Amino acid sequence: MGEAMTVGASDTPLIPQPPASIPALQQAVRRIAPAALPAFTRELQEAAESARAGSDLAPLSQFTVHWSVYVYIQRHPRLAGRLRRLEDAAERGTAEEAREAATGIGKLLDEALAAVRGGGTP
Repeated sequence: MGEAMTVGASDTPLIPQPPASIPALQQAVRRIAPAALPAFTRELQEAAESARAGSDLAPLSQFTVHWSVYVYIQRHPRLAGRLRRLEDAAERGTAEEAREAATGIGKLLDEALAAVRGGGTP
């Protein structure tokens, strides 16, 4: 698992990182990961229902953060490939490999979240 998890200069993003708005994220998902649109729509509906039920915008805020991180990773082919390999190792590997993969997934997601929040690479 010695592969670097940060984005290198040769890993040009497929699209610019969109603003953390529902329409911009939906358009980005449509362009770079159209198979994820049903999940996006379902999770948006769930977040909207939770927000209405609790009179709280936190579920919608969490939704936009989650999908901003997803788009950040998917727009970088090397990061997306690394995440898929780590997820595969977590599901199919030995207990030790699964622990290492879970650690790698956590680090990758933390780095993507930092980047989305303005503290990381583009």
